[in-house]
Amino acid sequence: MSDWSPKSWRALPIKQVPAYPDMSALAETEARLASYPPLVSAEETLRLKAALAEVAQGKGFLMQGGDCAEAFAEHEAGTIRDFFRVFLQMAVVLTFAGAQPVVKVGRIAGQFAKPRSSDTETKDDVTLPSYRGDIINGIEFDEASRIPDPKRQEQAYRQSAATLNLLRAFSQGGYANLENIHKWMLGFVSDSPQAHRYETLAARISETMDFMRAVGITADTHQVLRETNFYTSHEALLLGYEEALTRRDRRTGQWFATSGNMIWIGDRTRQPDHAHVEYCRGIANPLGLKCGPSLTPDGLLELIDRLNPENEPGRLTLIARFGAEKVGEHLPKLVRAVAKEGRKVVWSCDPMHGNTITAAGYKTRPFDRILREVKAFFDVHRAEGTHPGGIHFEMTGKNVTECTGGARAIRDEDLQDRYHTHCDPRLNADQALEMAFLVADFLRKDVHAPDRIAVPA
Repeated sequence: MSDWSPKSWRALPIKQVPAYPDMSALAETEARLASYPPLVSAEETLRLKAALAEVAQGKGFLMQGGDCAEAFAEHEAGTIRDFFRVFLQMAVVLTFAGAQPVVKVGRIAGQFAKPRSSDTETKDDVTLPSYRGDIINGIEFDEASRIPDPKRQEQAYRQSAATLNLLRAFSQGGYANLENIHKWMLGFVSDSPQAHRYETLAARISETMDFMRAVGITADTHQVLRETNFYTSHEALLLGYEEALTRRDRRTGQWFATSGNMIWIGDRTRQPDHAHVEYCRGIANPLGLKCGPSLTPDGLLELIDRLNPENEPGRLTLIARFGAEKVGEHLPKLVRAVAKEGRKVVWSCDPMHGNTITAAGYKTRPFDRILREVKAFFDVHRAEGTHPGGIHFEMTGKNVTECTGGARAIRDEDLQDRYHTHCDPRLNADQALEMAFLVADFLRKDVHAPDRIAVPA
């Protein structure tokens, strides 16, 4: 890595970069950020990498989820609490179904930037720069809001710090008590229009917890039942911000992105000779790589060589995002190529981005298409004898109406009721937990499959 530095990406081509009108103001902002404390520590990031190494060996499952794009205007404690609550419920369901640890990674405390398919947006013959996330510009459709403003990076840093502070209090201060989580989950089951689909698994969890209490295993006697490890992640899109928060760890000598524990490269910025891959190859964080329909097996292997040349387990998570109709065509070739070369990766399924449609004038994602992509993901890995290592959802703890379908059958005409997203449609709290119960079915089948092929050590 002698040819790498936190700023070596600046010499390479870059995509999805905002056009800041005042470059000196941008440089001043980045210089101030470089003096700020790190948001996460190298130690907790290395713990996440170790947990993901277990997943890569088939001994765990990654659950990654959160907002499509965090907003400055939605930073109430209740918003964070509601998200964390449903996330924990989903994790408990998946832990029990898979009989293995679930690594919990939120799209939170840093997910402020979004790639766009076009640099501009037009409404009523007015053309303005596209909204690229609150860390860059404003969502309001007026010229002043859409001008990229470097000061927004400092606001994103402050909001990330405050969010992390609350998440750590929740995860370590008793809110994550397993007894509480199970009670919340039972409330969801009893209130669901399709409760019968979930009652069996919920009853088995209740029986297990009753047995644990009977033999003296409670949250009062065992710390692990009242605390949890929760990690943060976001797309590393705005590289000046990432560079400013890159620090060398004195203990290991390695460079870390301290803006979050895990960062990923999007499907639009994964060119192997471009800036985003260059930056990410030099940091020691666990990395994600979005894999879309245009990615070939040879192209994927080239990226793996760039991002994980030492073939380190837990270093690289491949996040498949094809769309329900394209999984069968594209995923098997990639899985086969990676397995043939003996690359140690985590395979995760993002069933959101390939299943976006327009209905009643809104972008939406049908619940049944999301579920079909998840099922196809598990089917492919079962057929190939590889480990389906995780899921990656865009979701919220709020009762929004952005994705259609689910047990409460949100219709196209319902989208206007509570369509609050700043970018892409998210599963609401009920849909997210329902999805966890349905994914649990795939996990149980996978765990008990008689023809399961062990992942090589």
